Amino acid sequence: MTTLAERERLWPSWRFMLKHPAHFIALGFGSGLSVIAPGTLGTLVAFPLHAGLELQLDATGELAVIALAFIAGVWACGRTGRALGAADHGAMVWDEIVAFLLVLVFTPREAAWQAGAFVLFRFFDIVKPSPIRYYDRTLKGGFGVMFDDLIAAFYTLFVLAWAKHFFG
Repeated sequence: MTTLAERERLWPSWRFMLKHPAHFIALGFGSGLSVIAPGTLGTLVAFPLHAGLELQLDATGELAVIALAFIAGVWACGRTGRALGAADHGAMVWDEIVAFLLVLVFTPREAAWQAGAFVLFRFFDIVKPSPIRYYDRTLKGGFGVMFDDLIAAFYTLFVLAWAKHFFG
């Protein structure tokens, strides 16, 4: 376990992020630069992105953008992970952003549902129940970074669907 001071020393900077478009994307437009809860901050970035996309596109269009963002994330996280010397560096949060965007497409607009989706997604992303943990450890490169969060998104959507069915 690293101390906060060690983590700050080993963490990418604004300068690093701005060196290449892949870094800017993988680091979630800067949200991943936080040494405290970068994945949570990255997940929060999905809310305004979803709101903007929702104003411009229907659900099918938003899903198409998310698919493209996933593909871009494979490239960006792969390149940035190599540059950082860690395949799934904690500062890379594009995977959380894209996966949670997917969750938001299918989540009711009410604040309680969206807050529940956020908590569930963060739970599954942090705890990594099977098979998330398996894929997190097995798949490497940008695809591996992106894929395990996609499974966390599906777990989140499953629990939300179950809750909606039983609690309306």
